Amino acid sequence: MTDKIDAKFTAHATATGGRNGHTASDDGLISVDLSVPKAMGGPGKPNTATPEHLFAAGYAACFGGALDFIGKQHKVNAAGASITAAVSIGPREGGGFGLAVTLKVEDASVPQATLEALAKEAHEKICPYSHATRGNVDVTLAVHGG
Repeated sequence: MTDKIDAKFTAHATATGGRNGHTASDDGLISVDLSVPKAMGGPGKPNTATPEHLFAAGYAACFGGALDFIGKQHKVNAAGASITAAVSIGPREGGGFGLAVTLKVEDASVPQATLEALAKEAHEKICPYSHATRGNVDVTLAVHGG
């Protein structure tokens, strides 16, 4: 069962040629050529991206916003946190392919225990990427505070 949303914004992008093609947003802000990495048996063309690159960038940005939001609720400044999303792809035990994500959350200005609590709350309650992956993608939080 999924929760209904009151959509405030909708992004549009079109891909042609699958993993060896091109994808672009309708507003022209994103426009990238795609290539399957050599590690997955593809050509690994230079200056190309993968869907995992795009997902990692989106998840990192979204999680950073969620962390900042939670920080403000708790009167902690986490706006300077650096979020690195590592998105891995590989064969699933049940067949096909699956993803795994590690979110590295770093902010030396926030005490370790505080940053861990904020990251956990952002992951469990706020970030829509975390909601979308929950129960489908293994997501690990690696938190490094001050």
